[in-house]
This record gives sequence, structure tokens and C-alpha cells, in this order.
Amino acid sequence: MAMVCELCGKKPSFGNIVSHANNTRRRRWNPNLRRVRAVMDGVRRRARVCTACIRDGKVIKAA
Repeated sequence: MAMVCELCGKKPSFGNIVSHANNTRRRRWNPNLRRVRAVMDGVRRRARVCTACIRDGKVIKAA
């Protein structure tokens, strides 16, 4: 399953781990996704959304 927020489309970002000896290797930062029951397009369904969208109130939680 892709690590993508269903509301804002936030995806993993990529970069390097750099040690003190300047050895580098690739790494990725994943978005902090949560599964929530949300109302989307008038329908209650499960969605994987990032915590930034939950905090900003972009998600209308289903009761």
C-alpha cells in the first residue's frame, strides 16, 4: 500500500543519512499516516490521512 495521504497527496521524501565520517546512504521520510473513518464526498469511509490534515481540520470525522 502506498504511503500517500488521500487528502493532500503528501508522499515520502528522500534524502541521505550522513554520518560524522561523511559516509552517506539513502533514506526516506514517510508521512505520519493514520486510518480514520471520515466523511468524503458525502459518504462515510475509511481513509489514510496524514496527521497534519487531521490537525488542520481538513478531515470530517464520521461518528
